[in-house]
Formats: sequence, C-alpha cells, structure tokens
Amino acid sequence: MGSTWGNKFKLSLFGESHGNGIGAVIDGLPAGIDIDLERVQHELNRRAARGNPLATPRKEGDQIEILSGIFNGKTTGAPLAGLIRNENTRSGDYAKTKDLMRPGHADYAANARYGGFQDYRGGGHFSGRLTAPLVFAGAIAKEILTAIRPELGIGSRIVSIGDVKDVPISDWQVYQTLKSDFANPAFPLYHANLEEAMKQAIIDAMADEDSVGGLVEGFITGLEPGIGNPFFESIESRLSALLFSIPAVKGVTFGAGFDVVSLRGSQTNDSLKMHDGQIETATNYNGGINGGISNGMPIVFQVAFKPTPSIGKEQQTINLAERKDATLKIQGRHDPCIVVRAFPVVEAATAICMADFLL
Repeated sequence: MGSTWGNKFKLSLFGESHGNGIGAVIDGLPAGIDIDLERVQHELNRRAARGNPLATPRKEGDQIEILSGIFNGKTTGAPLAGLIRNENTRSGDYAKTKDLMRPGHADYAANARYGGFQDYRGGGHFSGRLTAPLVFAGAIAKEILTAIRPELGIGSRIVSIGDVKDVPISDWQVYQTLKSDFANPAFPLYHANLEEAMKQAIIDAMADEDSVGGLVEGFITGLEPGIGNPFFESIESRLSALLFSIPAVKGVTFGAGFDVVSLRGSQTNDSLKMHDGQIETATNYNGGINGGISNGMPIVFQVAFKPTPSIGKEQQTINLAERKDATLKIQGRHDPCIVVRAFPVVEAATAICMADFLL
C-alpha cells in the first residue's frame, strides 16, 4: 500500500477501522521543537465532533498515545510515533454482509487489488477512520510550523452543504483575519446566518435515509513568495496529492477554480501593484500561486467531498462470493455528511504539505 508520503516531513499511516488501533509515524523532524500535546489533542477533538448530532453515532475517545519522538515536551529528532486505540468497534455490523459490495465504497476495488485479504470491517485501511492519525500528523506539523514560521496561518471554512452555498470571497485581504472571525468555529462559515439552512439539509437527508456532500475551502496566509518547485513538486501538485488522499474527496481546485473558464485573461491575471513598499496583487483568481510557486498572496483552494456512501436506502449491488446480483441495506453507524468533520482534516493535510516544503 502507498501509505507513506513526504520528502522532509515523512509520514506513514497504519491501522484499520476495526483493528486494535490506528496511528502515524513521522520522520525527519528537527530536535528541540516544543510540542503542546493539549493543542494536538484539540485538533483530534475537532475532527471527532463529539456531541454533534449530525456526526456518526460511533464515538471514539481518540486519545493520542505518544510512543516515541517526544521527551520532556520536545521533539528528540527520532521518529515520532502516535497511537490511537479503537475502543468502540462493532464489527458484527459488517460480518453478515462482507460479500455484498457496498456501492460507492472501496469494497470491490480493494478486493480486486488485494485478493480478498484486506480487512473489510468498516472499510479497513480505506476508512475515514484513518483521518484521525492524519489529523494527529497535521497537528504535529502545525506545532513545527508555529516554531519555524510563526507568521504562517492555516484555516478552512465550509462553502456548501448540499444545495446551500456560502458566497465566494472576492477580497483576498479577508483571509488575513477570517479564521478568527468565525461565529461558530465548529461550523465555520463566512456568512454565519447560513448555518441552520446547511444543518437542515443534512437533517432532511437523514430523514430520507440518505446523505449529502459539500465543499470545504482551505487557505494559507503569511507564506512568503518563492515557495514551490515546478514541475512535479509544485504547491498545487503536492497539496493536491495529500488532499486527494482524504477519503471521499472527489475534486480539488485552486483560486477561482473551474470558474476561470468563463472569465477573460484581463480578469484572471491578478494585476500587480505596490502597497506600502510591498508587492501585492489586486485580485487573487490564481489562489496565491503562479507557476506552481507561491506569490505572497493567500493560497486559497477548494475541496469537494462526495455524499457519504453509507446510506440507509436499499441499493443494488452484487454478492461477490455467489457472483450474482443482490440488494443491500447498510446497517451501522455513519456520518450523514462528511463535511461537518472534514475541515480539520483539510487543515491537517495543508499543514503537512507546508511542513514538507518549509523544513
């Protein structure tokens, strides 16, 4: 499996959804960096969304155990290993239907790739459960970035859930303070008055035994111009690779994204100007990146999450063991909308990418 990533911030993920535990090993960290484990745990708690009625009923503690790499609150320079034990598994939910390939899941593709030897319970290594150690690694990356680039900021917001959409942000300067301005950090919106409508879209899908998807926007502020290495090590290339590794991600765009096809070059060229001795662009249609390299403006990108594939409706599928058509009504505990827990994962992937560039 391709579960290792990074040139300088080298990350390996391990574990399965219903195994004993999940975790991450990070190599390449400098020694002597302060690590605030309370802040690290806070990031994991954001992803877990405990107490949120719109998230999965499966409630895990997600308490991180540091196995190596931190001593007396500082990195040692050795590989940093963190373990999260699975404590609330119900594998019986999957035993009776293991031969029924769940539509929209990796079941059939994984069976074809690994010959049926993969752990099928809860999706195994393909599960969204593996975003917990990804968030742990991202939290460590944030700690590293705080030490080496304190001016760097990483944030995210929910842009849409179902048909309910927040507006694009045209003024790039808004991103400088956006993260601190969110009315509800657990449901970050540019226009907070859309929160109830978005939540209602999720509730309506739940009532119909269905699910909804949505769009998350991530942003990076305070990054100096000149970071990135074209062609294959560009910021877009590296960050997209990590974002597409998040389960359920089906699209990544930067800046104005696909909307640029309906605009003209005179609009999207982001004209340059001087302001108080600094070089700025008048607009940010390119999302802070030109030629794969940062230009000093906020890096802005959008991540599309598909509707949760586990739904209560009866669906058409196949029985792989019997090689015949079948129907499936999925049992178990699932998120009706991934987006409400996904934005901390987007931030984690962003922090990991930036740490790999900046270490």
